[in-house]
Amino acid sequence: MSQLYEQLCSTVEAAREDVQKAEEGNKAATSRVRKAMQEIKNFAQDIRKEMLELRDSGGRQST
Repeated sequence: MSQLYEQLCSTVEAAREDVQKAEEGNKAATSRVRKAMQEIKNFAQDIRKEMLELRDSGGRQST
């Protein structure tokens, strides 16, 4: 599995507690969640690019 995917998963997991705090009304947690969501968006975009490169190379991962 790609390193980017692993980073995406760990970022999502790390944001879990802050999401719960934000739902309880913690305003600082909402800022942390927004930051994490931006990171998740960036990871997802990078993974998308990686998958397109993988597809275009015929299924062989380039280094």
